[in-house]
Amino acid sequence: MSTIKVNIVTPDGPVYDSDANMVIAVTTTGELGILPGHIPMVAPLEIGAVRLNKDSSTERVAVSGGFLEVRPDQVTILAQSAELAEDIDAARAIEAKKRAEERLQQKQEDLDAKRAELALRRAMNRLDVAKGKI
Repeated sequence: MSTIKVNIVTPDGPVYDSDANMVIAVTTTGELGILPGHIPMVAPLEIGAVRLNKDSSTERVAVSGGFLEVRPDQVTILAQSAELAEDIDAARAIEAKKRAEERLQQKQEDLDAKRAELALRRAMNRLDVAKGKI
């Protein structure tokens, strides 16, 4: 089966650099599957999992927004943050989730609800990717 080169990069540096048979990412318009030879395009990413299908296995990367650039032979993801499933610290993600939930429940006037909601979504995404739910 043919492959496509995949690069995932954050402001802190490269996170992933390998080949995959298929890339599945969550964009602002829905889930997008990319195979080798896909037409060129650029799409904004949502908080979600990027799934990299390689032969009989799937690797998962938790991504917190960014952009996806597709060329027929390469996919480049420029992400605000990204973590491979095996690198996610589940205990830290659970604590982040609890903090975000507490902030949302307090309902203080000075609370930036959107920021707390995004923090909750990022923490839940990291947990789901770490557990292989996505």
